[in-house]
Amino acid sequence: MVKPPLPTSWLDTAERLCLVLASEAARYVAPLPIRLQDAAFVEVTDPANNLPSYEGTWRNPQGIRCGSLTLNSDGSYYAEYDVLTLHPEKPRWFVEAVTVWGRDGTVKAEPRLLAAV
Repeated sequence: MVKPPLPTSWLDTAERLCLVLASEAARYVAPLPIRLQDAAFVEVTDPANNLPSYEGTWRNPQGIRCGSLTLNSDGSYYAEYDVLTLHPEKPRWFVEAVTVWGRDGTVKAEPRLLAAV
């Protein structure tokens, strides 16, 4: 079960974002357990309109932040999850994280790459 304060109106979207994050991560590493119920959410105020938005954080067993999910009051969202591996097809690149973003049901995904110098 998701920990409050994430409202039920965001649950389907948040679950979908977790699935897309996990799918994108699986392109680079063994499957990761990116589960909504493992994120701790807090309600924040969107400075653009003073409406509630929600920020979730995943932490690894050592308590270090390894991912985040932001659900904005305007219907937009952004999430990232650490992958930390060499790119399997581009040896000069390192996959730092996978990211997803979008608005109102549209979801895009891509890796965040760093040069592996």
